[in-house]
Amino acid sequence: MRVISTVIELDNLIEETNLIPLGFVPTMGALHEGHLALVNIAIKKCPLVVVSIFVNPTQFNDKNDLKNYPRTIDSDLALLGTVLRQTDIVFTPDEKEIYPQEDTRKFLFGNLDNVMEALHRPGHFNGVAQVVSRFFELVKPDIAVFGLKDFQQLTVIKNLVGQTNNKVKIIPCPIVREKDGLAMSSRNRLLDKEIRNHAPVIYKTLSAASVMAGKYDIPEIVSFVEKSINNIPGFSLEYFEVVDDSELIPVRKKEDIKPDRQYYGCIAVKAGKIRLIDNINIAFD
Repeated sequence: MRVISTVIELDNLIEETNLIPLGFVPTMGALHEGHLALVNIAIKKCPLVVVSIFVNPTQFNDKNDLKNYPRTIDSDLALLGTVLRQTDIVFTPDEKEIYPQEDTRKFLFGNLDNVMEALHRPGHFNGVAQVVSRFFELVKPDIAVFGLKDFQQLTVIKNLVGQTNNKVKIIPCPIVREKDGLAMSSRNRLLDKEIRNHAPVIYKTLSAASVMAGKYDIPEIVSFVEKSINNIPGFSLEYFEVVDDSELIPVRKKEDIKPDRQYYGCIAVKAGKIRLIDNINIAFD
């Protein structure tokens, strides 16, 4: 793999290599096996893959969260070196390369701006749209791979592609989990030991909620999730919503379920000082 940090180097390498389709995997570093799953999907589909490592400041509404976000560039490069090919590119720009001028663009995503993460992290998805659209301009990928763990983000990015008439194909990657079920996340390494030991309760609760959908209505499922999470010391539920897979409109009762849509149970939990998200597909009978 070839590690570069400037836009000029990126342009030159992509032009020099001249392989299509071009795959792209954007990351904020602190990489783990979940990220490698994204990269492997891109490798299987594309003869040339660009992986970016950039902690994007515009998507953090909490300055302390930005400050504390893990930065592990050496181990990130070592991990990528186990899967990337000689001609693949790792792009590690600084802020000036991505934002030579302040990015003041404002994006509108309809209902996607009014639910779940958008409510709890004001401005987050506008920052995501800024950096992703900027990377799409620089890399010009044919295919980009994003993880299903960040379900709302994936939906926002699909919407962004439609708004900007970009031709990039968005490929979702299934959630990669630890052996105990906890969804892999760069934030997991920040969990206190005792909190980490109890963290599998999140996926266990989601799995049980999915099974409950066969017999119970949504208010009963929500009540179960609230009790399951909040009864664990150090854990508190921020939200649990059952939403459709396109507009993320929350469903309050089974009779509102539409047969032509897929539905997901999406959750955000404060685990000690660390905020974790997860989701699961829910099939209603």
